[in-house]
Amino acid sequence: MTATAPAAHQDDGRLLVPLYVHPATHPEEWAALLDAAPRLYGVVLNVADGPGGRPDPAFHAAAARLRAAGVRLLGYVDTGYGHRRTGAVVADIRRHRRWYDVDGVFLDQVPAHDTPLPRYRRVVLAARVLGARTAVLNPGTHPGPGYASLADLLVTFEGTWEDYRRARIPEWTTGHPPERFCHLVYGVPEERTANVARLAARRGAAVHCAVPGTGANPWRSVPRAAAGLAAGGAI
Repeated sequence: MTATAPAAHQDDGRLLVPLYVHPATHPEEWAALLDAAPRLYGVVLNVADGPGGRPDPAFHAAAARLRAAGVRLLGYVDTGYGHRRTGAVVADIRRHRRWYDVDGVFLDQVPAHDTPLPRYRRVVLAARVLGARTAVLNPGTHPGPGYASLADLLVTFEGTWEDYRRARIPEWTTGHPPERFCHLVYGVPEERTANVARLAARRGAAVHCAVPGTGANPWRSVPRAAAGLAAGGAI
């Protein structure tokens, strides 16, 4: 199955934001996403390493506001590097669709080797049957080329700024349009924010995110670029 971008979002921006904080405790960050709506590829909705055990009213309200602003919402689903049961993964997708009306899925912890490809093909097909228009796969590194045929967007880097500076891009990626690749970078100094955007473009990724956060959850703030505040500087 060859993935195609959903027509309603063809002209979306180039920022994919995984904001892993609660709207009730971090309302400013969620409000900033509304201001940045025209520049966003999408926002990853992560209630509790997935949709959680029951609907969360605060996330439901935040999701509704973003949808009204035209922002694509992607439900976070942990796939356990191919070891989590397919039924459990699909159940999380169903809950995201039912409780938060997400547009698509963000399948996290995807392995880089090709062996689980048939399993992920089934998961993506199930997501589309359930109404998900966008499937994002996140191995966090360059996986086998076969994964590019499954995803609308493939996250081929997730890591620190220092590692990103030294990252290398395999030749096979040049056979795909930049709109199919995303780089997620954390620990980015304020003055290097714009460098991430330029490097991502140079490396064939039209979608990116750059945040200053570090530690167990670096995805707790909105990127400066989302508010149009990116700073320049030499690499």
